[in-house]
Amino acid sequence: MSETASSDADLIAAHLSGDRQAFSELFRRHRDRLWSVALRTMRDPDEAADALQDAMISAFRNAGSFRSESRVTTWLHRIVVNACLDRIRRRRTRATVPLPDNGPGEPAHPHDRIAEHDTRMVVSDALGELPEDQRAAIVLVDVEGYPVSEAARMLGVAEGTVKSRCARGRIKLAQLLGHLRNPNTDTHVSDEGMATRRREGR
Repeated sequence: MSETASSDADLIAAHLSGDRQAFSELFRRHRDRLWSVALRTMRDPDEAADALQDAMISAFRNAGSFRSESRVTTWLHRIVVNACLDRIRRRRTRATVPLPDNGPGEPAHPHDRIAEHDTRMVVSDALGELPEDQRAAIVLVDVEGYPVSEAARMLGVAEGTVKSRCARGRIKLAQLLGHLRNPNTDTHVSDEGMATRRREGR
């Protein structure tokens, strides 16, 4: 495959024509984001790696099913999400391994790193409390930043369904993660209540 072939569609066409390097190049271009989606959906690095492998084997074998009316990235992400959901449904158990916290931008102080790690664990566990359809929608739209329309194509559902799943998932997450936004709420209420009781002589 010529190094000048820049489009994903060109790589799919070359793969279907027998170019042994084309699919590897396609995966190399998109592996980081595909891995991110798999990891956040599965919440377990080993399970995510297996799901991503399943997805890429499926994509490799079924590249002829790609239709040019959608983007190659949309097609690949849909295969990855479906592979993750298939594994979740088969497993029917929840992983507890937190998302890895690495790369640039980590807090400079150990205390901050510990706090961020704890927050990641809490958020990861909260995502795990969601039904898999809501989790997949939240990961694509809120975590990865895909437009609702593109997430709908990836999931193979209507845009309204994605919006509904995100809305329900956000409500559940807000309930589970409310203490992160207002960590001292209970203390404040308790203190105010004690002060009121003192004024009333209770």
